Amino acid sequence: MTPINWADFEKVELRVGTVLAAEAFPQARKPAYILTVDFGPEVGTRKSSAQITVHYSPQDLVGKQVVGVVNFPPKQIGPIMSECLVTGFYREDGSVVLAVPDKTVPNGAKLG
Repeated sequence: MTPINWADFEKVELRVGTVLAAEAFPQARKPAYILTVDFGPEVGTRKSSAQITVHYSPQDLVGKQVVGVVNFPPKQIGPIMSECLVTGFYREDGSVVLAVPDKTVPNGAKLG
């Protein structure tokens, strides 16, 4: 593990957003959803590809708050442009469990 300093951490924009839509992403190499997430008025709405199909259905995701990195450059993933990285933790089987706030916070709130 490479140590970082506080200035490095401050560069990462980790924000809370609410999932507005979640749909299957059949063109993805690994099973994934396309998420549309509202990160509040400062950041806006962003799309992301998320490999979280093992533990979540699209219906589970709509309305859920998630933590995302919003200052990565956009990345083309198949037919969509991913505009943020929704964060989560890998389990032993390789599946992903979302990193989420345990209480509701305003969309766009920054982790700090």
